Amino acid sequence: MEHSKNYNKVKNYYGRKLWDENRVRNAVVKGWITEEEFAEITGKDYK
Repeated sequence: MEHSKNYNKVKNYYGRKLWDENRVRNAVVKGWITEEEFAEITGKDYK
């Protein structure tokens, strides 16, 4: 599966606890990542 351009950046920030779930959710709103990628990164469904 091909990921969005900023997927690795967002995943890294979240994994290093620099970003919380809300910041990752905002990345979806801004079009940085998809809803499916949100679920991959956080382990939670995007609502």
